[in-house]
Parts: sequence; structure tokens; C-alpha cells
Amino acid sequence: MLIIQISLNLSTLKNVSFVILLLQMCLVFGQKKVIVIDPGHGGIDSGAIGINHLLEKDVVLGIAKEILRLNKTVFEDSFDIYLTRYTDTLISLSDRSRLAKSLKADVFVSLYCNHSNNPDVRGIEVYVANSKSEYSKESIWLSFQFQVTFNANLGFESRGLKFSNFQVLRQTIDSCASVLLELGFLSNLDEAAYLKKSSNINRISFSILTVIHTLILKQQI
Repeated sequence: MLIIQISLNLSTLKNVSFVILLLQMCLVFGQKKVIVIDPGHGGIDSGAIGINHLLEKDVVLGIAKEILRLNKTVFEDSFDIYLTRYTDTLISLSDRSRLAKSLKADVFVSLYCNHSNNPDVRGIEVYVANSKSEYSKESIWLSFQFQVTFNANLGFESRGLKFSNFQVLRQTIDSCASVLLELGFLSNLDEAAYLKKSSNINRISFSILTVIHTLILKQQI
């Protein structure tokens, strides 16, 4: 079996359209599932600023990089995992979606953190596209499993499955199972403190990979 691989560093390739063109020029023959992890915000867009001054863009990039590491070291390189950004750069929402489509991703997971004017609000929110496609069922099932796992393994309250017209979901739902995770409220003192610890970033990342791995083994996504 011929496998032609390319190594892309999005920190040096600022033009994502160029990255996509390179991907389309390569023939990839393999059996691994392709997972695209999309750490939100980046660059001049910090996202939410935590009550402890933690930046959302840094939290989600840390989780994404830990997912990459765990796939290599714990999950025996089970998946081909790509990030929509590898450094503190701002990538457009359209280019994030286009990258997933060009890679023919099997699963697209977008990572964010939440914020509220009420410091008592807490918990995980999981979003799927509010439009129907052949991947709607898989996306809903994936989101349900994320909520159950986060509650059981991390103690995060579930704020329920939500349907949204978020651009990254709208533009990927026709090509793969697609979800957006709001991983706690940076405006909540407890959750902001939780997200500041590297050991907890590891737990969140491990939980995300575990859900994907389990559902793929069961051929449910």
C-alpha cells in the first residue's frame, strides 16, 4: 500500500488556501480515520478572557496539542489527526471548514470555552448543526457521548445538546460527523481554575479521544 504523506506546519504557511491545494495534490491511501480538531480563535482574536486572566485561545490550543500527543503516545497513533491551527494564528472560519473537507475528515471537533456575565453559570455545552444531513445522526450521537463522558470522567455538568447555525458546523455537516464543544465557563471561578491546570487539560483531551475511539470501534461514526 502506497502512502504519500506531507508534513504541514500552519505556523509557516499563513495562507490556508495554499495548504489545502497541497493536500489536494497528494494521494493518501490508508485505513486510518481522519480527525480534524479545530481550536477556536487565535492571533488577535483571544476569545473569552477568564476571571483568572486565562485566554480562551490558549486553552483550546493546549487541548488540541494534547490530543495530538495522546494519539501518538497512548492511542498508538490510531488516527490521522490534523489541527486547523498549530500556533497562535487566526484562521478564518471558512478556511477551517475547507481544510476539513479537503482532508476528507471523518470527524470534525471544534473547541471553544464559554463566558457569561453571571459568574455562577457553569457546565459543558455541545452543539451540532441545526440543518439535516446524512451525518446528523452520527453528530448527535457523538455529542451525547461527549456529554456523558465529560460528566462521568471530569465532573462537568452538562448543559445539554444544542442545535446551532455556527458556520463551522454548517459548512462541515454535509461531509462528516461534526460537533462544537464549549468546554466550561472561563467566567466561573472553579471552571477557570480547572482549565488552568495542565493535568486537567490532559483529562479533557483524553476524554475527547476516548469518545471518538470508542464510537469508531463500534462503527457508530
